[in-house]
Amino acid sequence: MVQLRGIIAARPGMLNLEGCAPLLERGFALAKKSGHLVLAIESPGGSATQSDLIGQLIRRRAEKTDIKVTAVIGDLGASGGYWLACAADEIYASRLSIVGSIGVVTEGFGLSDFIARYGIERRTLTAGANKRRNDMFAPRRAEDEAFTQSLLDDIHVMFKDWVRSRRGSRLTSDETRIFDGGYMLGEQAKALGLIDGFGDVEQIVKALGGEKARPLWLKPKPPRGLWRLIFRNAAEAMLDVAEERAASIRVK
Repeated sequence: MVQLRGIIAARPGMLNLEGCAPLLERGFALAKKSGHLVLAIESPGGSATQSDLIGQLIRRRAEKTDIKVTAVIGDLGASGGYWLACAADEIYASRLSIVGSIGVVTEGFGLSDFIARYGIERRTLTAGANKRRNDMFAPRRAEDEAFTQSLLDDIHVMFKDWVRSRRGSRLTSDETRIFDGGYMLGEQAKALGLIDGFGDVEQIVKALGGEKARPLWLKPKPPRGLWRLIFRNAAEAMLDVAEERAASIRVK
């Protein structure tokens, strides 16, 4: 039982390939005897790149070892979290789980009017006409928004292709509803073919291994020095996160 929990991002302490690859490797090694690996998913999504990297690793190991992978979504398996779930051969969730959200988003702030109001001058030098796209301190540019929208559309196509390739004929023909970016309850997800049935971790483990089966949890280690992480350089960390949110593209 491998736990995939949290926001998907390349940052330390987040759900990413570097952090979960050792857990997945160990999980597949331990699953050789039973032939089953269960993924316990609890994630709202995040980085499209990390979602794809983790999903591809799961598929490579599953195909190499011929181990059946089952995903169990808890409260939340949306966007990048659902991307991870699709790496499994079967997906289960609660009737009230939040599932789906097969879309892509990028967010930012526009502060050009704010700095102009207070007489703040920003000085930026670049080499390359498009080195600084979507600058929050500069007026909006139509060409920047068109470029970013094309990236979002391309990633959305890849996301949809991944879901189609993994869910196949289990999906209903209502692709407009499936791929509109909206999230839904497990009950609706089951009707659309996004999940295979209902169940929690205990139920699925017993269904796969018998009534006496118990999950062997593989979880990431919590970050060391948590209080130091919280209080040290707090202002710098907040600014760093704000800048990342302004520039990042996420499956969420």
